[in-house]
Amino acid sequence: MFKILVVDDEAKIREVIKTYAEFEGHTVEEASDGLEAIEKCKEQDFDVIVMDIMMPRLDGFSSYKEIRKNKDIPVLMLSARGEEYDKLFGFEIGIDDYVVKPFSPKELMARLNVIVKRHQKTVENEVLEFEGLKIDLDGKVVYVDDEKVDMTPKEYDLLVFLATNENIALSRDKLLSKVWGYDFYGDDRTVDTHIKMLRNSIKDYRKFIVTVRGTGYKFDTRE
Repeated sequence: MFKILVVDDEAKIREVIKTYAEFEGHTVEEASDGLEAIEKCKEQDFDVIVMDIMMPRLDGFSSYKEIRKNKDIPVLMLSARGEEYDKLFGFEIGIDDYVVKPFSPKELMARLNVIVKRHQKTVENEVLEFEGLKIDLDGKVVYVDDEKVDMTPKEYDLLVFLATNENIALSRDKLLSKVWGYDFYGDDRTVDTHIKMLRNSIKDYRKFIVTVRGTGYKFDTRE
């Protein structure tokens, strides 16, 4: 269970998110604008922030940039617009996810669970271990049965993104945008080629990289 700060000038939106979050056992604090959010983050620690972009006094992007000067808290941005520019700018300043209103509260909570899990793994664990596969996040080194593996930077980035989204199906488009970046004009073959290279690099632990037919791939560690 984790602590969420919900920032939105619409009370109904805050109430919906709070209801679903508390039903799942999480703790929720509310703020009605960006300035209030900054003050709450100075006073308290949060595991994740849900923040609207368009708010009075101070918008969500400006607020989050100010919060990040002092604290490393992951954020999911909400917007009534689905503008590509907003998404691009958001990811450039370090947001973790972006949801367009109206949204499904259940999907929102699922996304928050992924964000918090990924952030906790990255921050708390210097090494991710899956049987004999070890990923040293600080050193950016991968070991297979205690032997260092030589791989390209993109192979490494792809492996880390898959592993920190453990057991979640990821589309090829999602992998392209998150691993290669939104300014990369690639296609499905780019992802498939790197997946093939990555599977060869991690040898027997290729079993963790599962093809999801019609979608993409997932890092599946379940028996």
